[in-house]
Amino acid sequence: METILNSLFTCPNCGFKKMEEMPVDACQFFYECVNCHAVLKPHSGDCCVFCSFGSVKCPSVQRNENCC
Repeated sequence: METILNSLFTCPNCGFKKMEEMPVDACQFFYECVNCHAVLKPHSGDCCVFCSFGSVKCPSVQRNENCC
């Protein structure tokens, strides 16, 4: 199965959506919304902001590997 590297990120604060490329070698713990400037952190139990707020889980989760 091919790893998807782009995820549609949706800010839970303002609803702004932006297509983002996910890092393949690290988890991203923080994300600043370009619209409302809220700094987002993953939900409890998620390894990164893409697993919490993206349309696609991070590459590590897609490959069934341990996250960060």
